Amino acid sequence: MAKAGSKVVSRALSKTPVKRQKRQSVFEDADVGLDILLEPLRETRKEPRAPARRPRRDDAPAEDASLTDRAYRILEELIATLQLPPGAVLSELTLSDRLKIGRTPIREALQRLARDGLVVVLPRRGVLVSDINLRTQLRLLEVRRVLEVLMAGLAAERATAEEREAFAEIAGSMRQAAEVEDDLAFMRLDRRFNLLMAQASRNEFAVRSMGLMNALSRRFWYQHYKEVADLPLAARLHAEVAEAVARRDRKAAETAASNLVDYIEDFARKTLDA
Repeated sequence: MAKAGSKVVSRALSKTPVKRQKRQSVFEDADVGLDILLEPLRETRKEPRAPARRPRRDDAPAEDASLTDRAYRILEELIATLQLPPGAVLSELTLSDRLKIGRTPIREALQRLARDGLVVVLPRRGVLVSDINLRTQLRLLEVRRVLEVLMAGLAAERATAEEREAFAEIAGSMRQAAEVEDDLAFMRLDRRFNLLMAQASRNEFAVRSMGLMNALSRRFWYQHYKEVADLPLAARLHAEVAEAVARRDRKAAETAASNLVDYIEDFARKTLDA
């Protein structure tokens, strides 16, 4: 099983369809590939590396959690950007070898991905990347609309000065990514936007619910955006939410969030004709 899974994952990780080849990111120093994804995904290029140190025995639980988070971020991005396509068989051993991360953090990351709906655990078949389904996406959007509006409003009221500054920075960077049609940079900024929104809203129940939807939504968008999406419009709508939060304007933030979900739903329905 591991040998067959290894071949599938190796092909998925090493070959990206021509139309999915990445352009140079305006936020990275090199072409995006597995080598970059294996590095910790720092929020900004200026973030210093932590000094290397030999872990003590009592550091092990925290270190394992950090490795699980790192494995999750890498695998989530590989799945969301279709470098691990729907139906790919994932082997813990192969992923551990390729990512240079132990099998326990890999296993825990896969369990989180299963909860997010990005992978499916099948008896006697192993772990498979889940299929992309339009009907599932539309049902997801029914719930996402309520949560997006709620969280945007809460964030506008509860965000700290530092968080509002970060929202303004993300808005500008999103517009810049759209101008140069840098899809991967936009997706990474979208992930930062979602994480910051979750933090600033300060409602753990809304955050947990939204967390199950964000990765699925990014993957659906990435699969179809070349055919039916308008990247500048998507960036502008995200930026308007972020800017309203930065201004502490709850009503504007809720309206902008509703407009964003209108666009996302329209985008999903257009995929039927693509």
